Amino acid sequence: MSIMALEQLASYIYEFCGIDYSKNLPSLESKITYRIKELGLNIWEYCGYVKIEEKERDTLIELITVNETYFFREENLLRELQTNILPKFEDYSKEKTFRIWCAACSSGEEPYTLAMLIKETMLFEKSSVEIIASDINKKVLDKAEKGVYSSKSLSFRKMPYGMLDKYFDKIEDDYKVKDEIRKLVKFKNLNMFDKNIEQEVGRVDIILCRNVLIYFDTEFTKKAALSFYNILNETGYLFLGHAETVTNVNPGFDTVYTPSIFYYKKGEKA
Repeated sequence: MSIMALEQLASYIYEFCGIDYSKNLPSLESKITYRIKELGLNIWEYCGYVKIEEKERDTLIELITVNETYFFREENLLRELQTNILPKFEDYSKEKTFRIWCAACSSGEEPYTLAMLIKETMLFEKSSVEIIASDINKKVLDKAEKGVYSSKSLSFRKMPYGMLDKYFDKIEDDYKVKDEIRKLVKFKNLNMFDKNIEQEVGRVDIILCRNVLIYFDTEFTKKAALSFYNILNETGYLFLGHAETVTNVNPGFDTVYTPSIFYYKKGEKA
């Protein structure tokens, strides 16, 4: 496969969604080889084809994005949310909606986990709650919106005792998220770098964008951090993955350290 054509495709992917394959062309090649053969194209032809066919762009996104996740992932993070973060917003009235943005939500396990966690706290029974769950991958987003997961799925490998029966309906060999949880989550097909992302998401109190920035270079990490800052309300919090940081690209965030995790609080812009 032509290195120059792979570099051109990597450049297109980078410009579109910020994922940088320029230093990992063999990985990109392995992800797209079968698809190119399936279409009967060579790599040069595919570079042109994907730019003019929107559906093929969606297929390419499905091939290059990582969507491994499960319910109640990152126990320490969830404990911090439940114990120290969510109670800070319990005085929200019906006139003020408590909002969370779960960016790059994949197949929905994380936003549904957040919804279950919110239900368990019983802090917001008199308040409106909305979880915006977005992803660039339409296929996984469709699965997320349906809220149906195989009983044999690894998605349930960390499910706490009793939560499966409490928040899921058994349907043959599947489990479906109950309506009381699904109604708290609003799914959107969004590219984090769309020029209208701030308007699409609106202002929120908490953002979770975990294990996503590791795929971006400094330029796109800076763009993402600026969006996060602008979208968060003044008392908002940002949660990233363990290997991710925004302090070097956006000094407006204050780092909060705990014995088990660290995260960010919106501060004043420098």
